[in-house]
Amino acid sequence: MQHDDAPLFVATCDLAGQVRGRSVPASAAQSTMGRGVGWVPANLALPALGPIADNPFGSTGDLRLMPDASTSVHLPARGGLPAVRMVLADQRSTDGSPWPGCPRTFALSALADLERETGLRVVSSFEHEFMVDGLPDSAAFSFARHRGIEPFGSTLVEVLEDAGLAPETWLPEYGDGQFEITLEPVAGIASADRAIMLRELVRDLARQHGHDVTFAPLVDPDGSGNGVHVHLSLVDAEGEPALHDPDAPAGLSRVGQQFAAGIVAHARALLAITAPSPVSYLRLTPHRWSAGGVFLAERNREALLRICPTSTAGGGDPRRQYNLEFRAADATANPWLVLGVLVRAGLAGIRQDAPSPHIWPESVTEEELVDVPTLPAGLTEALDALETDEVVSGWFAPDLLETLLSVRRAEIAAVAGLTPAEQCRKFADVY
Repeated sequence: MQHDDAPLFVATCDLAGQVRGRSVPASAAQSTMGRGVGWVPANLALPALGPIADNPFGSTGDLRLMPDASTSVHLPARGGLPAVRMVLADQRSTDGSPWPGCPRTFALSALADLERETGLRVVSSFEHEFMVDGLPDSAAFSFARHRGIEPFGSTLVEVLEDAGLAPETWLPEYGDGQFEITLEPVAGIASADRAIMLRELVRDLARQHGHDVTFAPLVDPDGSGNGVHVHLSLVDAEGEPALHDPDAPAGLSRVGQQFAAGIVAHARALLAITAPSPVSYLRLTPHRWSAGGVFLAERNREALLRICPTSTAGGGDPRRQYNLEFRAADATANPWLVLGVLVRAGLAGIRQDAPSPHIWPESVTEEELVDVPTLPAGLTEALDALETDEVVSGWFAPDLLETLLSVRRAEIAAVAGLTPAEQCRKFADVY
């Protein structure tokens, strides 16, 4: 359905994970889908906090935001807000050719390289947690909290279904006022597209219901955090699972071991992309069930990379459930870049025929993990790791890498001198 009566918002997601774009009236929507709208390279340098960061583009240059019709979502009039159609776009040069600074193009290129070199495709899903302010006190995971946010919850599931985002579960979580929404796994770029749309639909619906929500990694330094867990599996050209081998260690196939090894090997640099805010590192500490170290483990929520459980109940097929969960990401990150770097890292492991990283059993103790590599202690350390990891930094066009580093260092400067609690509040207001 085209919904030609609604204005069209052509959107991109920037390096700070913020959705920005331009709107055109309904009468211009059809032509805009073909020709796009104007955009500016320097917009890539907009941080979440403060003025535009230093960048190589300055006041020159022009781009086009070229919509991808497959991402189109219609938001009907509700709660006093008019209807609108939102569509995600690639940032392209004015002649329509790919622009190296586009985060979506970065992910599409990584996915294409993986398929061309290995014949494999990624099937993935982004699992989001967020917090809602001002709700009555209720117990974690309780039916009381599930009902206490109604009709927001039921309406959210309905909106996501109508938008084609395929919600899987909606549940009250552990933290105060915390909820989790998961979407069904999907192949290719669609999982990152859906992650971007999900956040905006949640925020939009929350405004309509008078709620304040945040996806920020932490609202309170001593409280529970909000993660974005990325579930990854591999399928071959026929759509058959390639990650699982019942005869391999922990059931992880040889290509799965290589893929995982690439992520583990480059983890410290990857975190500059997947956990790219100063407050991200207040959450990424042991005993928070976020990620307590750089290791691969079976069913352990302290692992950077977790081999998820499977179930045969009701005739379930473990091969098709089997997946790796990357646990060190949050909503301050751009989902396209997150997907892109995880795919690139996995591909690097396959190219190098990397030996399997040690797979820790579910029963591993804290004492046994004492010598596993640590995560970066803060964003500055992660950015330094990105710059010095020639493999990871080499995946980015020079202008994109320079701008990414500049944006994140501008955000570090914007909260310098603030207490951890004040930093959390700053980012909670933005995200």
